[in-house]
Amino acid sequence: MSAEKTFTVAGTATNSDGTTKARFANDLVARIKILNKAGCTNINLVELPRAMTKLEALQYLTEQGITQGDAGYAVANKLSEKTKVAKKGEVKVAGKGVKASAPKTTAPETETV
Repeated sequence: MSAEKTFTVAGTATNSDGTTKARFANDLVARIKILNKAGCTNINLVELPRAMTKLEALQYLTEQGITQGDAGYAVANKLSEKTKVAKKGEVKVAGKGVKASAPKTTAPETETV
């Protein structure tokens, strides 16, 4: 299993169509510029105390009091989604009726001198 990606910036922003979403990045200034260019409003991004996964970052935002209005809803909704994914754990794969056999090889004969 590969390591989860970590982020140093997290927060919320409202799209031009009015939907508020949780946002994650590693460069605060660049992310703000991108969101502004895309027409986003109510941009509220914070630098995290350390690099965090999305789940950890959402928990941190909740601890910091981002629980009101659309931003609070977006954080709570994404946190719920990430928590469900984390609880699933690893997927177990079982093969039914699969037979695998190693190809037969013969050892090369060696001469003794």
